[in-house]
Amino acid sequence: MWPEREAPVPTMLVPCLRRRLVLTVPLVFVAALLLMEPARSDQEAGTAIPAESRPCVDCHAFEFMQRALQDLKKTAYNLDTRTETLLLQVEKRNLCDCVTANLLN
Repeated sequence: MWPEREAPVPTMLVPCLRRRLVLTVPLVFVAALLLMEPARSDQEAGTAIPAESRPCVDCHAFEFMQRALQDLKKTAYNLDTRTETLLLQVEKRNLCDCVTANLLN
């Protein structure tokens, strides 16, 4: 009599399954993190290098800071020189404009 139609349940089920999946995946992730054994500080991360053969960290930091200071000094000198050059160009241009204006009057 009536033509058979597919049940609307599967189409209604999709959003529900998506919602469940969105809630389940983070829950599984959190559970996995909780079940994992945390790394202990007494476990060695690799082979230990004796203190005698390790480079002096303070010495390297000092050398790095010295190089950085030299670079800053060079940059400051270059900026100072460039500023002087630009100021001289502006003064020269102002003098030329002044002389040209006086000649025209």
